[in-house]
Amino acid sequence: MAVEEHVLPVAPHPDARLRVYWPTEEPLDASSVEKVPILVYFFGGSFTVGGIDWVGLDAMYRARASDAGVIVVAGEYSLAPEVTYPAQPEQCWAVLEWTVAHAAAIGGDASRVAIGGASAGANLAAAVALMNRDRSAHPLRLQILEVPALDLTGSHLDARAVSPLLPGFVVRRLLRPIVRDYLGADSARIAGLDPYASPMLASDHSGLPPALILTAERDVLRGDGEAYARVLSASGVPATCVRYLGQDHGSAGYRGLNPAADHAHRQVVATLRTLHDDPVDYSAALGVSA
Repeated sequence: MAVEEHVLPVAPHPDARLRVYWPTEEPLDASSVEKVPILVYFFGGSFTVGGIDWVGLDAMYRARASDAGVIVVAGEYSLAPEVTYPAQPEQCWAVLEWTVAHAAAIGGDASRVAIGGASAGANLAAAVALMNRDRSAHPLRLQILEVPALDLTGSHLDARAVSPLLPGFVVRRLLRPIVRDYLGADSARIAGLDPYASPMLASDHSGLPPALILTAERDVLRGDGEAYARVLSASGVPATCVRYLGQDHGSAGYRGLNPAADHAHRQVVATLRTLHDDPVDYSAALGVSA
């Protein structure tokens, strides 16, 4: 399939890199008759590892673009601890801004854009959804958050995912060095006060795009994803959360070995295919004004 890379300036932070994956053998452009939906996606890796060049991630982007018939814009952000917050959400915001601004030029439809990510990437996707609401209000159609980390204070971690006998403070202690690497020396204050670091803790979640959240039974982060679904629903945002039983934090990366991972891929693809349809108005069912 056709791919193309771009580097974006994000002053005063490091440049951001992105890669466009078309679901076609040749790149689409402004002359394309049918405009294609777009998924902007951010990889996971505890904010410290990963990148769009990783073979498994590259394969996933290609599969989702091909299977869902969408353009995938894979964003790359700087890794901690060499670069710390708020560089990463600002870089991811720049990727979304570039995507909307260049949607027509890459054969995409700026009114059919979804945002997503896994783990730390889901944190950044949720943060960018908040930034979009606060800054530009681009018409995002969907957010897909896979095994997301959404509260960097650790208050929503679910130790029961490992054992009913495991004290919660143990898993919170394991989170601390990751958060310190990402947020820097003032990590505790930032995690608790800045919604772009901990989207769960935003004072207002209204006006965000509908969400599909996938969690895993054997993952302490299931508490984050499931609590976020409740927070979104209470704010009038359509949210669906699915817990995959018997799975752990990394299970979805093994489609060739794990039937549940293949099903999760198909669920994401089926959800992305809804971008080809007209949006559904859920306001009456949720009891909120349109």
